[in-house]
Amino acid sequence: MAERTADVVVIGGAVMGSSVACHLAGREDFKGRILVVEADPAYETCASARSAASIRQQFSTAINIEISLYGIRFLREVGATLEVNAERPAIDLHEGGYLFLATPDKVDILEENHRLQRDLGADIGIFDPAGLQQKFPWLDVSDLAAGCHGLSGEGWFDGYGLMQAFRKKARALGVEYIAAQASVDATGGGDWRTRLSNGETVTAPVVVNCAGAAGGTEICRQAGLEVPVVPRKRCVFTFDCREKLDRFPLLIDPTGTYVRPEGTGYICGSAPPADRDPDCSDFEVDHVLFEEHIWPVLAARVPAFEAIRPGPSWAGSYDMNLFDHNAFIGAVPGMKGFYLALGFSGHGLQQSPAVGRGLAELIATGAYQSLDLSPLSIERLATQRPILERNVV
Repeated sequence: MAERTADVVVIGGAVMGSSVACHLAGREDFKGRILVVEADPAYETCASARSAASIRQQFSTAINIEISLYGIRFLREVGATLEVNAERPAIDLHEGGYLFLATPDKVDILEENHRLQRDLGADIGIFDPAGLQQKFPWLDVSDLAAGCHGLSGEGWFDGYGLMQAFRKKARALGVEYIAAQASVDATGGGDWRTRLSNGETVTAPVVVNCAGAAGGTEICRQAGLEVPVVPRKRCVFTFDCREKLDRFPLLIDPTGTYVRPEGTGYICGSAPPADRDPDCSDFEVDHVLFEEHIWPVLAARVPAFEAIRPGPSWAGSYDMNLFDHNAFIGAVPGMKGFYLALGFSGHGLQQSPAVGRGLAELIATGAYQSLDLSPLSIERLATQRPILERNVV
């Protein structure tokens, strides 16, 4: 069995692991060897490749808003930041904005969230039903009290392209990627031993667990940590509409169902009912969800969607944090050198720039420097203090 050493082993090489590796390798104060282990090198089943790929500031907690405010700045400059050999990646960022709609029973929450978003610098407008009708004439506002629209800084992009750009930049900076399954255990001497399915063993003082629900929960268990992170299936459906609808945003219906433009058509989805949302690792599409819930909701909200032509669909997986639907990020108390970026619950792509930067700072210097991510520490699980995020989609 081949044995070798590294300074940092990152388990999981999709968007989060590649962002961590890229940011760490790009720091002038870090000269160590970084190894990224990815079990799915073709990225066929990773959440990064199967996501609806969007970014918003319309959260209800300051830390999530601040993470996305940095994220949008990063995405706007991604070509220059992740350039390799004069080749600039393109991620087709489209700032069409999110449109969160509220019925009268939820308008107080919408207004409270809007005040916090604006106080932190997010460019979000709030509109009464008449304002919504004027701005989006194709929208049924009959049951609405208000809506918030991201005027800038929110939208959608090529998530797979972002992941590959991070990966390519990391490799250009000297990061090594290995295609293998990984397992970990403590050496007893202060290091971590990562055993790879190709027969190699890597010893390193730092391990970063970015493996998602599919492997990340088991990596934690091997290290002696139980985390309430499970895989939950989410389906994405496409369709075309006969009628042209101008200035269509990423619309979030009060039911939680979403729809946004994609090319000449649309993509949409919704979380299934709680009794039809088990821990799940398959990728079978739930067409009944579209036929019985999503399409009727969208046709009622946008009457033009009564006449559509369904297209391809696919399923992906959220690494769902059952504790509070927010990620566990940072060092694990009592487990020196073991770091987490796990449980993003569908927000990983948009949060990957800030989390990668933050973990690189923490590993290299022992502290967050740009944005304090400590509210997302796993310590909140031990103290039973969840983060209440009202805008989980």
